[in-house]
Amino acid sequence: MSKPLFLSELREVLMSQTQRELLKNEKQKAQAKNRKSYAGKKVLLVEDNELNREIATAIMKEIGLEVDTAEDGTDAVNIMSSAEGRKYDLIFMDIQMPILNGYDTTAKIRQMENPKKATTPIVAMTANSFDEDIEMTQKAGMNGFIAKPLDAEKMFTILKQSIVEN
Repeated sequence: MSKPLFLSELREVLMSQTQRELLKNEKQKAQAKNRKSYAGKKVLLVEDNELNREIATAIMKEIGLEVDTAEDGTDAVNIMSSAEGRKYDLIFMDIQMPILNGYDTTAKIRQMENPKKATTPIVAMTANSFDEDIEMTQKAGMNGFIAKPLDAEKMFTILKQSIVEN
Protein backbone atom coordinates (compact mmCIF):
# COMPACT_ATOMS: atom_id res chain seq x y z
CA MET A 1 0.00 0.00 0.00
CA SER A 2 1.14 3.50 -0.69
CA LYS A 3 1.24 6.25 1.90
CA PRO A 4 -0.65 8.20 3.02
CA LEU A 5 -3.13 5.51 3.97
CA PHE A 6 -6.76 6.06 3.06
CA LEU A 7 -9.56 4.20 4.78
CA SER A 8 -11.08 3.15 1.44
CA GLU A 9 -7.79 1.59 0.28
CA LEU A 10 -7.24 -0.16 3.62
CA ARG A 11 -10.79 -1.53 3.50
CA GLU A 12 -10.23 -2.82 -0.04
CA VAL A 13 -7.03 -4.63 0.95
CA LEU A 14 -8.61 -6.20 4.03
CA MET A 15 -11.83 -7.20 2.32
CA SER A 16 -12.00 -10.84 1.25
CA GLN A 17 -12.70 -11.85 -2.33
CA THR A 18 -16.13 -13.12 -1.25
CA GLN A 19 -16.98 -9.76 0.31
CA ARG A 20 -15.83 -7.97 -2.87
CA GLU A 21 -18.08 -10.20 -4.97
CA LEU A 22 -21.06 -9.57 -2.69
CA LEU A 23 -20.48 -5.81 -2.84
CA LYS A 24 -20.17 -5.95 -6.63
CA ASN A 25 -23.42 -7.94 -6.90
CA GLU A 26 -25.25 -5.42 -4.66
CA LYS A 27 -24.05 -2.54 -6.86
CA GLN A 28 -25.22 -4.35 -9.99
CA LYS A 29 -28.64 -5.01 -8.43
CA ALA A 30 -28.97 -1.33 -7.49
CA GLN A 31 -28.03 -0.26 -11.02
CA ALA A 32 -30.55 -2.69 -12.51
CA LYS A 33 -33.26 -1.34 -10.17
CA ASN A 34 -32.47 2.23 -11.23
CA ARG A 35 -32.72 1.27 -14.90
CA LYS A 36 -36.06 -0.41 -14.29
CA SER A 37 -37.36 2.54 -12.25
CA TYR A 38 -36.81 4.98 -15.10
CA ALA A 39 -37.73 2.76 -18.02
CA GLY A 40 -40.32 4.56 -20.13
CA LYS A 41 -39.58 7.96 -18.58
CA LYS A 42 -38.65 10.68 -21.04
CA VAL A 43 -36.44 13.71 -20.52
CA LEU A 44 -35.49 16.69 -22.64
CA LEU A 45 -31.83 17.65 -22.35
CA VAL A 46 -31.18 21.26 -23.36
CA GLU A 47 -27.43 21.72 -23.73
CA ASP A 48 -25.44 23.75 -26.28
CA ASN A 49 -22.09 21.98 -25.73
CA GLU A 50 -21.90 18.81 -27.83
CA LEU A 51 -19.53 16.94 -25.47
CA ASN A 52 -21.65 17.77 -22.40
CA ARG A 53 -24.75 16.66 -24.34
CA GLU A 54 -23.13 13.31 -25.22
CA ILE A 55 -21.95 12.63 -21.67
CA ALA A 56 -25.30 13.54 -20.08
CA THR A 57 -27.19 11.50 -22.66
CA ALA A 58 -25.00 8.45 -22.00
CA ILE A 59 -25.53 8.71 -18.22
CA MET A 60 -29.28 9.09 -18.63
CA LYS A 61 -29.66 6.24 -21.12
CA GLU A 62 -27.59 3.98 -18.85
CA ILE A 63 -30.31 4.22 -16.20
CA GLY A 64 -33.12 3.61 -18.67
CA LEU A 65 -34.29 7.11 -19.51
CA GLU A 66 -35.40 8.05 -23.00
CA VAL A 67 -33.56 11.24 -23.96
CA ASP A 68 -34.33 13.92 -26.55
CA THR A 69 -31.94 16.81 -26.94
CA ALA A 70 -32.10 20.46 -27.90
CA GLU A 71 -29.03 22.55 -28.66
CA ASP A 72 -30.38 25.85 -27.36
CA GLY A 73 -33.33 27.45 -25.63
CA THR A 74 -35.10 28.35 -28.86
CA ASP A 75 -35.14 24.69 -29.90
CA ALA A 76 -36.40 23.69 -26.44
CA VAL A 77 -39.29 26.18 -26.60
CA ASN A 78 -40.21 24.93 -30.08
CA ILE A 79 -40.17 21.31 -28.88
CA MET A 80 -42.24 22.11 -25.80
CA SER A 81 -44.70 24.14 -27.90
CA SER A 82 -45.31 21.16 -30.17
CA ALA A 83 -47.40 18.11 -29.35
CA GLU A 84 -44.15 16.37 -28.35
CA GLY A 85 -43.85 18.68 -25.33
CA ARG A 86 -46.53 16.79 -23.41
CA LYS A 87 -44.49 13.60 -23.19
CA TYR A 88 -41.58 14.85 -21.07
CA ASP A 89 -41.29 13.90 -17.42
CA LEU A 90 -38.35 16.23 -16.79
CA ILE A 91 -36.18 18.85 -18.52
CA PHE A 92 -32.47 19.25 -17.82
CA MET A 93 -31.68 22.87 -18.74
CA ASP A 94 -28.26 24.38 -19.32
CA ILE A 95 -28.17 27.95 -18.06
CA GLN A 96 -25.57 29.61 -20.27
CA MET A 97 -26.59 29.14 -23.89
CA PRO A 98 -26.46 31.41 -26.90
CA ILE A 99 -29.65 32.81 -28.45
CA LEU A 100 -31.93 32.02 -25.48
CA ASN A 101 -30.43 31.23 -22.07
CA GLY A 102 -31.84 28.73 -19.58
CA TYR A 103 -33.60 31.35 -17.45
CA ASP A 104 -35.48 32.86 -20.40
CA THR A 105 -36.25 29.42 -21.81
CA THR A 106 -37.71 28.35 -18.47
CA ALA A 107 -39.84 31.52 -18.34
CA LYS A 108 -41.28 30.76 -21.80
CA ILE A 109 -42.06 27.16 -20.82
CA ARG A 110 -43.70 28.27 -17.55
CA GLN A 111 -45.96 30.62 -19.54
CA MET A 112 -47.34 27.89 -21.83
CA GLU A 113 -51.10 27.41 -21.76
CA ASN A 114 -50.96 23.62 -21.44
CA PRO A 115 -50.60 22.90 -17.69
CA LYS A 116 -48.67 19.65 -18.28
CA LYS A 117 -46.05 21.51 -20.30
CA ALA A 118 -45.94 24.57 -18.05
CA THR A 119 -45.38 22.49 -14.92
CA THR A 120 -42.85 20.00 -16.28
CA PRO A 121 -40.03 19.84 -13.71
CA ILE A 122 -36.94 21.73 -14.92
CA VAL A 123 -33.50 21.09 -13.45
CA ALA A 124 -30.76 23.67 -14.03
CA MET A 125 -27.34 22.48 -15.17
CA THR A 126 -24.44 24.90 -14.83
CA ALA A 127 -20.80 25.15 -13.87
CA ASN A 128 -21.67 28.12 -11.63
CA SER A 129 -22.82 26.66 -8.34
CA PHE A 130 -22.63 29.54 -5.91
CA ASP A 131 -25.57 30.19 -3.57
CA GLU A 132 -26.70 33.15 -5.67
CA ASP A 133 -26.73 30.97 -8.81
CA ILE A 134 -28.91 28.38 -7.11
CA GLU A 135 -31.19 31.15 -5.85
CA MET A 136 -31.51 32.56 -9.39
CA THR A 137 -32.60 29.16 -10.73
CA GLN A 138 -35.29 28.95 -8.06
CA LYS A 139 -36.52 32.47 -8.86
CA ALA A 140 -36.65 31.50 -12.53
CA GLY A 141 -39.09 28.68 -11.70
CA MET A 142 -36.67 25.77 -11.90
CA ASN A 143 -37.24 22.79 -9.63
CA GLY A 144 -33.67 21.68 -9.04
CA PHE A 145 -30.02 22.29 -9.68
CA ILE A 146 -27.06 20.14 -10.71
CA ALA A 147 -23.51 21.38 -11.09
CA LYS A 148 -21.28 20.55 -14.03
CA PRO A 149 -19.42 18.37 -14.59
CA LEU A 150 -22.39 16.10 -14.07
CA ASP A 151 -22.24 13.66 -11.19
CA ALA A 152 -24.24 10.46 -11.77
CA GLU A 153 -25.09 10.07 -8.06
CA LYS A 154 -26.41 13.63 -7.86
CA MET A 155 -28.42 12.97 -11.01
CA PHE A 156 -29.99 9.87 -9.37
CA THR A 157 -30.97 11.99 -6.37
CA ILE A 158 -32.58 14.62 -8.59
CA LEU A 159 -34.42 12.00 -10.61
CA LYS A 160 -35.80 10.38 -7.46
CA GLN A 161 -37.05 13.78 -6.28
CA SER A 162 -38.47 14.81 -9.65
CA ILE A 163 -39.82 11.73 -11.39
CA VAL A 164 -42.38 9.34 -9.95
CA GLU A 165 -40.88 5.89 -10.23
CA ASN A 166 -42.69 2.97 -11.84
